[in-house]
Amino acid sequence: MEKHLHIVALNIPYPPNYGGVIDIYYQLTSLHRLGVKIILHCFAYDRPPATQLEAFCQEVHYYKRRTGLPANITLLPYNVYSRKAPGLMERLLQDNHPILFEGLHSCYYLTDKRLAGRQKLFREANIEHHYYRLLAASCREPLTRLFLLVEAWRFKRYEPAIASANATLAISQADADYLRQRFPGRRIEFVPAFHAGNQVTSTAGRSDFILYHGKLSVFENEHVALFLIRHVFGKLDCPCIIAGMNPSERIRTAAAPYPHIRIEANPTDQRMSYLTSRAQVHLLITFQNTGLKLKLLNSLFAGRHIVANPLMLSGSGLAPLCHVADTPQEMIAACRRLLSEPFTAEEIARRQSFLLPAYSPSLQAERLRQMLP
Repeated sequence: MEKHLHIVALNIPYPPNYGGVIDIYYQLTSLHRLGVKIILHCFAYDRPPATQLEAFCQEVHYYKRRTGLPANITLLPYNVYSRKAPGLMERLLQDNHPILFEGLHSCYYLTDKRLAGRQKLFREANIEHHYYRLLAASCREPLTRLFLLVEAWRFKRYEPAIASANATLAISQADADYLRQRFPGRRIEFVPAFHAGNQVTSTAGRSDFILYHGKLSVFENEHVALFLIRHVFGKLDCPCIIAGMNPSERIRTAAAPYPHIRIEANPTDQRMSYLTSRAQVHLLITFQNTGLKLKLLNSLFAGRHIVANPLMLSGSGLAPLCHVADTPQEMIAACRRLLSEPFTAEEIARRQSFLLPAYSPSLQAERLRQMLP
C-alpha cells in the first residue's frame, strides 16, 4: 500500500548547504528511497525554485513568504506568521494524507480546526525561545537584539501549539527530554538529524590544516568564528580555514592580520566535501546547547579528528568520538597534539560501529514511514 506525506518546509531545501535545509533535504531523499509519495510545500524568500526537488517529490509547491513590518505586527512569532499562505491550506485540504510540519516556523496551520482528524507530525529543530534568546545575547545591533528578544517571548508563548501534533520528532535527546517534561503524555520521539551519510566515509591519514565551518551569516556562527580567530586560531601557526556561507566583513577584518587564517566564502559542494574530508582537525564549538548541530554529524561521518566543546556535544551522546575542550587553552593544546597524530583505520571502524545504525538516515526514514497510516 502506497504511503503519502505532505511535508511543509520553512525554506526551499535545495541546495542542502546549511543545517536546517540539510535535515529536510536528506529526509526527502531517504523517504523517497522507501517509496513514500511526498507532496512538498516550500516557502520562498531567499532561494529560487529548485527543479532538482522534483526527482524525489511527487509534487512541489512554492509559497511567497510575507516579510517586512506588516508580518511583524502580531503576537504570533514573526517567523510563523510570515509563513501564512492560504494557498497552502487549500492544497492540504484536497486530500486526507498525513502532514509533517518542519520546525516551529512552518506551523501556522498546525492548530487549524480544518485539519482536525488529520495525522499531524511536528519535526522539532530547536527549542526556539531558547535559541532566539541566545541569539540575542550574541547580537551587537540594538534593534536586531530587541527583535530577537521579542521573537523569543513570542515563541515561548506559541510553544503550546506543539500539543496539536499527534507526534513530535525531536532532533536531540536533550530536546526530547525537555519536550517530554513540557508536554507529559504526548508522543515525543528522538529522531536524529538526516544527513548525507549512511556509511562513515572518513579517510585515514594526516594533513596540516584545521577547519571550522558553518553558515557564517548566522549570529551564532559569526560569534564563534570571531572567538576562534581571536583566541584560538590566532595563537596557532598552522593553516586554519573558516569556510561557509556569507561571512561578514567583521569576520574578514578580524582574520586579515593573520596570514595563516583563510576565509573561504560560499564554497562549492565539491570544495566543502574536500575540506571536510581532508582537514586534520575539525574545531566545532558553539555557545548554544540547542538542537543537534548537523556539522557535528557531518564531520563525524566524513572527517578526521573532532575537537568540540561541551555545549556542542550536549544531549548528543557523541562525546566518546570527540576530543572535548572547553577553554581556548584546551582547544589550542588539543589542536597542536592532533595535528601530529594520523587518523587511523581503527578510529574509522570505531565510528562506524558507534554511529550505525543509530544515526543512519535510512533507519530514521523507516521509523518515520512506519508512523504513517
